[in-house]
Amino acid sequence: MTGTDYAVLLLRLAAPLQSWGGPSRYNRRETRPQPTKSGVLGLLAAAEGRDRAASIADLVGLRLGVRVDQPGSLLRDYHTYSDYRGVPLLSAKTNAKGQQTRTTPAKYTGVTQRFYLQDAVFVVALRGPKPLVAGLEKAVRHPVHPLSLGRRSCPPTGPVSLGLRPDTGLEEALKEVPWKAGEHRRRQVRDATVSLEATVEDPAGDHLAVDVPDTYDLKTGTTFGRRAVRHLWVTVPTGHAEPPQSAQDTGPTGQSGHDPFALLGW
Repeated sequence: MTGTDYAVLLLRLAAPLQSWGGPSRYNRRETRPQPTKSGVLGLLAAAEGRDRAASIADLVGLRLGVRVDQPGSLLRDYHTYSDYRGVPLLSAKTNAKGQQTRTTPAKYTGVTQRFYLQDAVFVVALRGPKPLVAGLEKAVRHPVHPLSLGRRSCPPTGPVSLGLRPDTGLEEALKEVPWKAGEHRRRQVRDATVSLEATVEDPAGDHLAVDVPDTYDLKTGTTFGRRAVRHLWVTVPTGHAEPPQSAQDTGPTGQSGHDPFALLGW
């Protein structure tokens, strides 16, 4: 297959809340600072209407790039839960019949902590075979199931698809997309350009991300494989003219467009 048989699908992922937990488990569900491959592929599978047991081998072959247009901030959701019938909660143990047993001593209230990204905006690029990518772009515009950004409680704001691009590298595709941050973030940056953190899937990359799912089948459970990624910074125009000499950044964190702490998820 030649290079012209490939294309790049661009998505804008923005919402009041997002959560990209990867292989998070038990009562503490964390979020990563950027969309995971498992989360993005789950969104695409939902858009196409695939059921949980359907194969996702073709989606796993897509290469993913993510640009952080607006990192957002971290939110911790602390809440408790109990059985409405007033009986003890189920434990993680099972009996000889494979049935979950009740907690001993009896535990009537549980605590969960879930983490979210507030007010974040990402640009996602997916490179793959043109027929597959074109079908995904159509599905995202007319999804079979409601789309969500990591969790069902996180629906996207505004159109998700930014359209298709001819075959190109992920880094080049992310450089071509105009800055997608919200208006309040744009007012904080006075420079003519802004530097945005990005991560691209690259077999020669020097970092590993453990977020490649093998299935979404609830009966068998999902396990996560590794992929090599590369971190970089992408500079794009802000749409502002060159700032006056006396211009000062008015953002709440005192940062300009370049934010080195974004790599740490702060």
